[in-house]
Amino acid sequence: MGFKQELLKKIQIDRMTEKILATIGPSGSDQKVDKGFFRVLLETAGYRHQKERDLDIYLPAEDSGNTHILVLDNDLPFYKTTIADIAMRKSPTVKEMVNIRNAIKILNDSDVVVSKKADSVKSVYKECISRLNLSFSAEEIEAIAVDGAASLANGYADGVQECMDLFAELLGYQPAPKAFRADHYRIIGAVSQKETGETVFGPMVCYNLMHNRLFGMTSVIGSFDRIRLENYLEILNGAEKPSLVGAEVFQFLNKEVIRRGYSPSTQ
Repeated sequence: MGFKQELLKKIQIDRMTEKILATIGPSGSDQKVDKGFFRVLLETAGYRHQKERDLDIYLPAEDSGNTHILVLDNDLPFYKTTIADIAMRKSPTVKEMVNIRNAIKILNDSDVVVSKKADSVKSVYKECISRLNLSFSAEEIEAIAVDGAASLANGYADGVQECMDLFAELLGYQPAPKAFRADHYRIIGAVSQKETGETVFGPMVCYNLMHNRLFGMTSVIGSFDRIRLENYLEILNGAEKPSLVGAEVFQFLNKEVIRRGYSPSTQ
């Protein structure tokens, strides 16, 4: 699998993990975790499913070196024990429950639980990322820029946005903060925060979804700077010229990646 596909897979894993984490409620709550997405995440990390009594058990990939076992329930617990012991604790028979030693284990599993909920999700996420090859050559980054330019020339909005996603991952760009958003635009860029509470945005890439118009600004704008914000809005409306237009945007992003390199972000 080439670098572009590996990077797209990482983006998919990131988004899936964010969705799972968003469904996890506080300890003791009735909020249900998204088990469907978590099953996909487990499979991506190479986990093997096994049914034991009424439990959905997931065993780590044989070559992972990991021995912890997960039970797919609302707590997402990882255990450092045997399948038989987990089955007895999580789904005991009447005969097992009347044994006093077993009853103690059933009531308190803290001696064998490694992690739960968000910690378990983050652990599986890291295993997914570790299976990806995210090394790249300058030619592979150039190829993404070329694909983006071709999509723009052909009016293929999905292709343009896919390349924006790829460069956003490579450069750590984020969706535009509230002060910089605009209807019918997809806007990404570097975001930072000053001690004063001012949000700083830029460089940025702006894509008008209605008119297939792509442009970029290499400058940095603060959310408290009214004059520069007004100029920014004039550029969005087409009254002022941006610093980068069309395919120039992808070439700028290409050079930025080569200049800065790429350190994969993790949850």
